[in-house]
Amino acid sequence: MEKIYYSSFDSSLLGKVFVASTERGVCMVDFLKSENNFLKSLRSKFPGELIRNDQKNRDVLNQLKKYLRGNLKRFDCKLDLKGTSFQKKVWTALSKIPYGQTRSYKEIGRAIGHPKAFRAVGNANGQNSVPLIIPCHRVIESNGGLGGFGHGVNVKRQLLDFEKTHRF
Repeated sequence: MEKIYYSSFDSSLLGKVFVASTERGVCMVDFLKSENNFLKSLRSKFPGELIRNDQKNRDVLNQLKKYLRGNLKRFDCKLDLKGTSFQKKVWTALSKIPYGQTRSYKEIGRAIGHPKAFRAVGNANGQNSVPLIIPCHRVIESNGGLGGFGHGVNVKRQLLDFEKTHRF
């Protein structure tokens, strides 16, 4: 049975931030929910033995804390992502969006060679299990609208505004 190590910390911007990883890398980041809800979601996506272990997650915890202070612009941690090849292409493209900038769903579709797949890009965006690390909040509608976000549009706006104020 695979072991999944999870940790959490408090953030002034996002409340309690949770992270989980396997031996291969970070598999889940979540926030704005209770520990019970996080663990329930984690179990449904990553079956295995859940172990609270801050030491195993030390690197990603430090990076997330730096990001949430405005002191980290790009994450550098191993990831253990589960998804289709299309989703992984989308997530790779999202990872290339510079801090404090946005791209449209259509631009992401074009970047991965599927210019008409903006809805599928949006769906892949919604399946991203490591928000912040893979910055799905930086994807907006072509008309400038925010589009959706798993943690709500207000949180998406907060994250975008936060990055704009800490860009330099």
